[in-house]
Amino acid sequence: MPNTNVKLMSFLGRVASAILVAFLVGFDGRVTTARAEQISGGVVRIGVINDASGPLADATGSGGLVAAKMAVDDFRKSHPNIAVEVAYADHQNKPDVGVAIVRKWFETDGVDVVADVGNSAVGLALQNLIRDKNKIAIYTAVATTELTGKQCTKTGFAWLHDAFTLVSGPIRTLVAQGQDTWFFVAADYAFGKNMVSESQRILASVGGKSLGAVYHPMANTDYSSFLLQAQSSGAKVVAFANTGDQVVNSMKQWKEFGMDDGKQRPVAELLWLTDVHSMGLDIAGGLTSIVAWYWGLNDETRAFGHRFFELHHRMPTAPQAALYSGLSHYLKGVAATGSDDTDTVAAWMRENAVDDFYARGSKLRADGKLIHDFYLFEVKKKSEVTEPWDYYKIIRRVPAEEAFSPLAQSECPLVTPAR
Repeated sequence: MPNTNVKLMSFLGRVASAILVAFLVGFDGRVTTARAEQISGGVVRIGVINDASGPLADATGSGGLVAAKMAVDDFRKSHPNIAVEVAYADHQNKPDVGVAIVRKWFETDGVDVVADVGNSAVGLALQNLIRDKNKIAIYTAVATTELTGKQCTKTGFAWLHDAFTLVSGPIRTLVAQGQDTWFFVAADYAFGKNMVSESQRILASVGGKSLGAVYHPMANTDYSSFLLQAQSSGAKVVAFANTGDQVVNSMKQWKEFGMDDGKQRPVAELLWLTDVHSMGLDIAGGLTSIVAWYWGLNDETRAFGHRFFELHHRMPTAPQAALYSGLSHYLKGVAATGSDDTDTVAAWMRENAVDDFYARGSKLRADGKLIHDFYLFEVKKKSEVTEPWDYYKIIRRVPAEEAFSPLAQSECPLVTPAR
């Protein structure tokens, strides 16, 4: 069956339009068209949306679809009578494009749950839509704290991280070592701005000082002026609040300009496994960052990693593992309740612990965050690598209760204020 071309016309007064391709993938890999059926008809529909072609594509992208299909295939083995279809689309890192696609999925194609997203601005836009349409969303690499803060909703779940979990551990660790002055090079959209805001707040709380921040366009390739500002700041630490191609190019130019002379310490506040692979260990070796999941943690994570590698020819990133886990938990809820009703399945997801290779005994908090451990790591030197993609040296496990901001401090309207 031919691919379905979806033309997204402008809406809500916008004059823009975009042509995207959405795929509905069955278990045998065939492309199928969406049909408006209920679970009673035996079909559950999942929509995976992320950056398929831009700076975030390596960490999410087509690998997210691979992870989703793995979750569906594994579910099918235990529940062969429940058919599941997966729709996939590229939001191009544009909130209006993302909303248009997902709105069509909900209103026309009968999609029950949307997953992945991977962009903070798109995530915040979709959060309003899932609230209005009463649908479930499983977010992976959406870091803005607003998602589970002021913009939280009962059916929006953050499976991976937020800005607090990404910056708190490294800042506390490095300031305690005397690395107490920081300068930030950040992406100029919701993610970067939120990361800097959270970093500066935590930095001040532990006795550190921010010497400034500079913001670059999302699709930027030349970082020379931003790096020179960081250098002239005299900060002991230069923190990069960007991701994907952005941090890869930033670090390559950091080395090209001779800034790897040890006078300033670079910290990648969000570093994916694929970023390290793209940089190469000559550039990435020694970088410090934090991650919620790594394929080389234990035998279970290694088994998933090698399964994924057979399909995608690269090891899974944390967002891709989180997507598998989140969709698996959702599908377990559908099977346990015998329903695809949003409120019914969302309630089951909140009431039951996630217990898989991604997170053991973890539960969704009232604000929609899945509470789990994190790992502070350093990128290995070439001499320390024992197998392909074996890039992380775990420095410390950060327990869940330390990794996440206290619920009592949450601005989520669903949280009863502590008294």
